[in-house]
Amino acid sequence: MAQFELGQLVMTRGVADRLEESADFAKHVMRSLQRYTACDWGEMLKGDAAMNDSAIGPDADRIFAAYESQEHPKIWIITEADRSYTTILFPSEY
Repeated sequence: MAQFELGQLVMTRGVADRLEESADFAKHVMRSLQRYTACDWGEMLKGDAAMNDSAIGPDADRIFAAYESQEHPKIWIITEADRSYTTILFPSEY
């Protein structure tokens, strides 16, 4: 279980299209989301990871993480400060 609320989970059209095309990419997204909910922020700088750690506390703020692998393009996962929703997207879609 996540240490913070995800809100509604959404994804961009680009990520959704890629999920439909590739079961392997879908597994990458699911692994990334599991890491995210376990507060493993992926390929983030230490300072950014520390900001995420602070954001799950009483001073809730936006949470942002990045996940990449050699086989798949980088994805970002962002949870809004009000925890209304979490978005999975490609950096080019930001």
